[in-house]
Amino acid sequence: MNFHGWDWFLAALGALLIGVAKTGITGLSLLFVSLFASVMPARRSTGVVLPLLILGDLVAVWSYRSHANWRHFRRLFPWAALGVVCGAVALGRMDDRQARLAIGLIVVGLTVMHVIRRARSRPSDPEEQAAWFAPVFGVLAGFTTIVSNAAGPLMVIYLLAMRLPKMEYMGTGAVFFLALNLFKVPFMIYLGLVNSGSLRLNLELAPAVLAGAWLGRVLLGRINQRVFENVALVLTLLAGARMLASALL
Repeated sequence: MNFHGWDWFLAALGALLIGVAKTGITGLSLLFVSLFASVMPARRSTGVVLPLLILGDLVAVWSYRSHANWRHFRRLFPWAALGVVCGAVALGRMDDRQARLAIGLIVVGLTVMHVIRRARSRPSDPEEQAAWFAPVFGVLAGFTTIVSNAAGPLMVIYLLAMRLPKMEYMGTGAVFFLALNLFKVPFMIYLGLVNSGSLRLNLELAPAVLAGAWLGRVLLGRINQRVFENVALVLTLLAGARMLASALL
């Protein structure tokens, strides 16, 4: 890929943010997705981003694996896998604008719903919510992740709704996304979005992902639970609104 100086800067910044999102400040996913989509066609960028996400996932799993809540993983993953299959079929039939519009509506709508539910004086029991949250959020996350690598905001909402402590939140998200992104690889190869050219670019950007993962771990250790949740929600809402705006304008 023929990048100029500014393109390299944006791509490296996007790779750095992948690392930060995986180990520290969640809710950044649509920001780095947007950065990569600004320096290459949006469809091609999904294939470039995927191996970088897997690298970040590996670091996150190594860092937080002991905190993973496997009950939530087992509830979510089968539904997310179904969503990946549906998304792979839809990817060949949707243009970029339609995908951004659909995902933006989903993210903004679910974020607002979660904020309203959290503001209630007597929030619902997470175990009761999980019975229907897991199928809904699992399918939506699987669909959005293969269409645009944008499942992060949806999982922010799900994991916060389950009221997981900060470290358990990070561990559960880490193992879930590693499994989900590995599951996506054959589909992306079949679609021609992961290829030798994209992998060469991945090798050049890998150091930025690792630097971001280190920075994310430092930041996470300095953020308390309430601030962590609020930052994740604000970034998620802004990212969803930005995707909506880019689709409508």
